[in-house]
Amino acid sequence: MTPAAAPLSQASSMALNQVGDIAGVGSPIAGKVRDSYPFNQYRAIVTTDRVSAFDRVIGLIPGKGAMLNSLSAWWFEQLKDILPNHFVALPHPNVMLVCQAHTLPIEVVVRGYISGSTSTSLWTLYENGARNAYGVLLPDGLKKNDKLPTPVITPTTKAELGAHDEPITSAEIVSKGVLPAELWIQVQAAALAIFAHGQQLADKAGLILVDTKYEFGMIDGKLALIDEVHTPDSSRYWNKASYMANPAAPISYDKEQLRLWLAANGYRGEGMIPALDAEIVTTLQKTYAFVVESLTGNVVKPTDSRLETIHAQVQTLKAQALKEKHV
Repeated sequence: MTPAAAPLSQASSMALNQVGDIAGVGSPIAGKVRDSYPFNQYRAIVTTDRVSAFDRVIGLIPGKGAMLNSLSAWWFEQLKDILPNHFVALPHPNVMLVCQAHTLPIEVVVRGYISGSTSTSLWTLYENGARNAYGVLLPDGLKKNDKLPTPVITPTTKAELGAHDEPITSAEIVSKGVLPAELWIQVQAAALAIFAHGQQLADKAGLILVDTKYEFGMIDGKLALIDEVHTPDSSRYWNKASYMANPAAPISYDKEQLRLWLAANGYRGEGMIPALDAEIVTTLQKTYAFVVESLTGNVVKPTDSRLETIHAQVQTLKAQALKEKHV
């Protein structure tokens, strides 16, 4: 099965890039692909059409932000009984209202298969001889894309914008005082439970959730899932039927397509970033739409992502938050 044509043909000039200052709200806290605006106990997160790879912002994919933000909201609803999360409302496909959280300084990567092409991927490290990557013991004889006996956690540091995340072991997280031992145990248990449920729902959609990245925070002193969850930006998906037929080359629905395109054009995270051509932009649009529709059952439609529309949504959220504070 291949992704159907996505109903998203806007030119890159129409893509949502920088949201910028919003009158009455202020300047954003900018991430690689999301801009956020804190107020009171809430935060408005705007998911733009920026796309990143190798810890760099690569370019723009029109419609991407709305699709992945909506998918993340859907996943937060599916997972809320496993662990509380920061999701409050989705007033616009690009805009999510969340609770303020104290972010934990670790990115929690869960892997169900040994795969990947980046320098920190489990397969790259294994192929280069590592058998104890991230403190995880691995046997000899594994092939790329093999299913692991049980999912493993391979955490990384949470780098500043423009810097690279670095591998870290569970022992180092505790010994270096990054997180208390009891909290790290809780984080690991939550991550594995969320991943297991994610794999179950993906399987029903004919997909394999291969690996993913989670971010956690504390809300009112309790652990919560934050940021985004199980989107093709933070997760690797394969077509289940294609993997069963040929594990060495499954159909992939994630940013691996972009990473491979960049590598083929001579870029692996350093030097000049090549401009995205129309073919890779369209391929990624179709990929995002296919994953959203497969998982949620909702048809992807074009979204009004004009700056004035986004600004008005965030202004309304802040006004409502201020009104709530004074009630």
